[in-house]
Amino acid sequence: MNGQFKALILDETEGRVSSAIREITEAELPPGDVVVRVECSTINYKDGLILGGLGKLVRQYPHVPGIDFAGTVESSASPTWMPGDQVILTGWRVGETRWGGYAQKARVKAEWLVPLPQGMSIKQAMAIGTAGFTAMLSVLALEDHGIAPSSGPVLITGGAGGLGSVAIAVLARLGYEVAASTGRPETHDYLKRLGASLIVDRAELAEPSSRPLLSERWAACIDAVGGHTLAAVLPQMKYHGVVASCGNAGGIELPTTVLPFILRGVALLGIDSAMCPIERRRQAWSRLATDLPFDLLDAMTETASLAEVPALGKRILKGDVRGRVVIDVNA
Repeated sequence: MNGQFKALILDETEGRVSSAIREITEAELPPGDVVVRVECSTINYKDGLILGGLGKLVRQYPHVPGIDFAGTVESSASPTWMPGDQVILTGWRVGETRWGGYAQKARVKAEWLVPLPQGMSIKQAMAIGTAGFTAMLSVLALEDHGIAPSSGPVLITGGAGGLGSVAIAVLARLGYEVAASTGRPETHDYLKRLGASLIVDRAELAEPSSRPLLSERWAACIDAVGGHTLAAVLPQMKYHGVVASCGNAGGIELPTTVLPFILRGVALLGIDSAMCPIERRRQAWSRLATDLPFDLLDAMTETASLAEVPALGKRILKGDVRGRVVIDVNA
């Protein structure tokens, strides 16, 4: 790279965020123990917010976004990692408070990295990314609270998105009866190929019911939407049902009552992937390597270049990205 490498740089002028691909040097990277030669990143909902300058997630500019990356260790001041090791990073507020993965190199703390699982390619790791990693954390949380295939059907909201797609594929592989909620009829066949046995129209969950409890329907739910959708799901949960709340694409307000919790013992679990402890991270990546059908992952994945990232950021905020998109930072 002749000492320089490509990076997508965000700048802010009078409250407006702009982006451009520029050449930078390793000396400009933030402090850290390990320099990674990035091969792939991906696009998540949070990336869309950051690219659009929304939510005040980035406080200092210029900034390199990209909350995920995978690649090969180029140099390391830590005994944990050696040059040539293949590694993954998701979360730790990289791409928000620190420069992230939309560049050909990144420098981070050694303890933020996890090894690429055996049998998984770097591209597949980024096809999973934060969205798929969060999906697996949600599955683990359901299991920890006693949910099994025999418990009953599991609802996935935002089913056609990256998180929902991975959650459906994993749960179906594990033998669960999976229902997928979507507002896009064109995705129905796609969701069924992933393993959904039932499609729920998003309109059915658009508004909370006037009744605090409805007929018991779902043993569990992985909710990536929040807002009125989550409020509409809670009254439909079975006795001792479990909801893993892992997204807010539909808003952060939760207009509901306490009755599902105190009359049916419903558990509402918050799923945080950004600051997830390292051992739980390793467990989740290990499970993804065994429980996610890679043929389905590959089928739900498309590849884009660094130059296409800003447009993808706008699309993902509109709910216009199906499945997963891997960003080839060298394309």
